[in-house]
Amino acid sequence: MSQASDSAVPAKREFEATPLAYPATVNKRRFLWDYAVGIIGIHALALLVFVPSLFSWAGVIVMVVGVFFFGQGVNLGYHRLLTHRSFTVPRWYEYGLVVVALCCLQDTPIKWVTHHRVHHRFSDREDDPHSPFVTFFWGHMGWLFFENRAIRTPAAYNTYTKDLLDDRFYRVLERKWWIWNGIYLAHAVLFYLVGFLIGWAGSGDTAEGVQLGLSLLVWGVFARTVLVWHITWSVNSLAHVFGYRTHYTKEGSTNNWLVGLVAAGEGWHNNHHWDEKSARHGHRWWELDLTWMHVWLLEKLGLARDVYRPRKRTPKGAPKRENKRAKTPASEDGSSEQAATN
Repeated sequence: MSQASDSAVPAKREFEATPLAYPATVNKRRFLWDYAVGIIGIHALALLVFVPSLFSWAGVIVMVVGVFFFGQGVNLGYHRLLTHRSFTVPRWYEYGLVVVALCCLQDTPIKWVTHHRVHHRFSDREDDPHSPFVTFFWGHMGWLFFENRAIRTPAAYNTYTKDLLDDRFYRVLERKWWIWNGIYLAHAVLFYLVGFLIGWAGSGDTAEGVQLGLSLLVWGVFARTVLVWHITWSVNSLAHVFGYRTHYTKEGSTNNWLVGLVAAGEGWHNNHHWDEKSARHGHRWWELDLTWMHVWLLEKLGLARDVYRPRKRTPKGAPKRENKRAKTPASEDGSSEQAATN
């Protein structure tokens, strides 16, 4: 594993990578076919990018822009806002971010936040739902295919996401699967229709409209969904195995420059595990954090409040913060704020 520049901590580490067993709460006999069919199916549809007639530069541009735009639903919405409560925004903006995240097909907010809070509580220990120290594939995506009662049961939701369960919006999304699947389907149809109308209006040819509509669907929806999936999953895998460590933590998180760039700042993962509450993950000037820039802009516009900034490094204990707020369920046992202290 590479080390940081001279400003990073010495090579000595609190965490030593050792192989882990599968979490005891995982039932390897219970294969989640609904997840498998969905993941494999979208991957298969994304392979249509190799069909020459479905290529268009408009589709490529929509895909690239969509990776950031829709990825913010996950990075900003699911992760920094809902999981860690690193800031607050008006309810309408919060719900809007959730709808954008649902267009990434990364499960309901309650399920996503539950497994991520469990990850922070038990990071790179046996109860971590997706540590790459079980196997790299397990940490990247294998954990999605098997039942794990620690993250996908009502008891887990009551333990880790009581704050979301108290909100009717999130309860409805959790109980009515067809709503969030319908949101994904509706946005896919919208992409096709927009492409069709632009292609038809620009040429007067229905076939041109169909071609551009299918191009935006394949590149702007299916390929983009797969890219956002693997970018998110790479934070769990690559950013716990490859990279440099600026802070001493009790798990294997790293700062990975590649993941940091493609995941809009989420790849500065060692910084994040050291200071989970902070809305800013990039701590050095060159650690580009586009998601933090989004938060900063919202704050300047008066939409984001109670924004947590990085704490100062201290040799012992958890630091005092100027803006104190209630802990999330993930931190009630002291894990969220102090599990990664020096």
